[in-house]
Amino acid sequence: MLKIQVKEGENIERALKRYKNKFRSTQVIRKLREKKQYIKPTVANRTQKLKAAYIDKKFRDEDS
Repeated sequence: MLKIQVKEGENIERALKRYKNKFRSTQVIRKLREKKQYIKPTVANRTQKLKAAYIDKKFRDEDS
């Protein structure tokens, strides 16, 4: 549960902005979307390896 302390004399919009930034940084939405459906460990490992290979290839192409 996220808690934001509103300081004395602080604008409510500013406190709301701090709350939204904290919410984004904790990646709550990403975790919820991942847990919507079960992904087998082998499938998760395969996608992770494919993503790593894609990023590696992308950066190698930029260097040349």
